[in-house]
Amino acid sequence: MQLQEVIEKAWADRELLKSIETQEAIREVVSLLDQGKLRVAEQVGEVWKVNEWIKKAVILYFPIQQMEVIEVGPFEFHDKIALKRNYKALGVRVVPHAVARHGSYVSKGVIMMPSYINIGAYVDEGTMVDTWATVGSCAQVGKNVHLSGGVGLGGVLEPVQAAPVIIEDNVFVGSRCIVVEGVRVGREAVLGANVVLTASSKIIDVTGSKPIEYKGFVPPRSVVIPGTIPKQFPAGEYQVPCALIIGKRKESTDKKTSLNDALRENSVSV
Repeated sequence: MQLQEVIEKAWADRELLKSIETQEAIREVVSLLDQGKLRVAEQVGEVWKVNEWIKKAVILYFPIQQMEVIEVGPFEFHDKIALKRNYKALGVRVVPHAVARHGSYVSKGVIMMPSYINIGAYVDEGTMVDTWATVGSCAQVGKNVHLSGGVGLGGVLEPVQAAPVIIEDNVFVGSRCIVVEGVRVGREAVLGANVVLTASSKIIDVTGSKPIEYKGFVPPRSVVIPGTIPKQFPAGEYQVPCALIIGKRKESTDKKTSLNDALRENSVSV
């Protein structure tokens, strides 16, 4: 509560950023995010609660940080935020050139192929972040998720009221999927390759006699593929993208993610 009070005051009055007490509070929040002791969003029952004051702390972290040169062997960066460290102690497997920023939480058993995890993000235990996948700022990723190659989870810092992308436990996200603008994917869902989900995307369940439409939310265990629907424009009717729920996850679908188990065993050559 003391940290929150300091952050809220600094958010209202940016002159307070000159105060050592304020700067220490902001850095403490980012450190707690890095350790997973604070989260930008957390699940309370079936509802996800966004902690806006923590997002404010992340935003305020940038103006109090100075640009620095970061050298990693022959590689050089010039940024305000340090890279995450001590992966061995954290129990995280990191393949070159995977990068996570300080202030992101990466749990035990996570595998990072060459990929990127931004500040404020939360990646829970046993998740695979595959090659060139991106976990944007403040995105929340559950346990045993597979983010396939080229997946993009959008980040969100401003506006503060905006909800982050949320991927719940045991979700499989296919190659080149894009999930942005606070979309929530329910537990054990499967997104086929190239599914694009935005806050305005129509997500249509076509498994019954009548379509059921969702926006911003994929129900648990749904199997989703890209689709199109007709839309009328002044120049005529055209097909626009949507996502189609074509069924529920079954045992045969689960087998498609069995590679994850092998990859998590560090003694297996891959």
